[in-house]
Amino acid sequence: MRLIRGLTNLKLLSRREDSVLSQGCVATVGNFDGVHLGHQTILEQVKEKADQLGVPSVVMVFEPQPREFFQGDEAPPRLTGFRQKFETLLASGVDIVLCLKFDETFRSYSAMGFIDDVLIDGLKVRHLVVGDDFRFGCDRAGDFRLLQQVGEKAGYSVENTRTVTVEGDRVSSTRIRHALQDNQLELAGQLLGRPYTITGRVVYGRQLGRTIGAPTANILLGRMAPLQGVYVVAVTLPDGRQLDGVANIGLRPTVDGRQPSLEVHIFDFAGTLYGQRIDVSFRHPLRDEIKFDSIDELKDQIARDLKDARAWIADHGTVANQH
Repeated sequence: MRLIRGLTNLKLLSRREDSVLSQGCVATVGNFDGVHLGHQTILEQVKEKADQLGVPSVVMVFEPQPREFFQGDEAPPRLTGFRQKFETLLASGVDIVLCLKFDETFRSYSAMGFIDDVLIDGLKVRHLVVGDDFRFGCDRAGDFRLLQQVGEKAGYSVENTRTVTVEGDRVSSTRIRHALQDNQLELAGQLLGRPYTITGRVVYGRQLGRTIGAPTANILLGRMAPLQGVYVVAVTLPDGRQLDGVANIGLRPTVDGRQPSLEVHIFDFAGTLYGQRIDVSFRHPLRDEIKFDSIDELKDQIARDLKDARAWIADHGTVANQH
């Protein structure tokens, strides 16, 4: 699988005779936040058509996501960061991810400019899979019908995305976000097709956990996650082992935390994970994040959290296995 970053790199690649895009591609466009069941169905549509035509499958995404560009800190929290999204798309079998920078220059693109520069000249698209409510271009003139009209002359076809429903409602990133905010982890897992998981690199923290008997692996989050509080989690280590644990996700108000972070205490683990990436899957909510009046109160609550987590795991099963 290939990652193409930026319109400049796309144009350079498209000019090469030996380019992977020399025969065109089948593409789709979107945020793909979470790569949920609805997204997975779109990816299957794209891959099926790409196989029929004998060309690569392409997913076009944007960084930052358009709502983040326009709304800044008011934008909804992400389900997945870019690297985790890319790795999930990789696992789905897509050939190419095109990541375009959404900035002032890109937002000024007209609908026809986007079609000509990105879809036709850049990707040499032969088939496009997008929702019939897809809108694009600074003039808001870009829609499904315009793509069809241009495609009839330019030689590409357009197909509507298939809708996926669970319990009678459409699967969407917004619905998953709301489920997580309401601690409906089972529903979120149904919509995602897998447990909700955050993947990140372990960084050095304040070492406070070690002083109160609960050392943690700390992951900094670029923005607030769609859930906050203390949870029973399953942790997948770099060597593939899965271990049980307890995680706090939020701002750590007792110690004046300002950067959103995920702190994970891993049961029955001794070792160093600094600089390595781990997967943290959320199994069960224990409590909300609380600001305590003292470190001693926090220490006592953490001891209760660990006890409560072990009790829940005893009732519902451990994920621990040997690698």
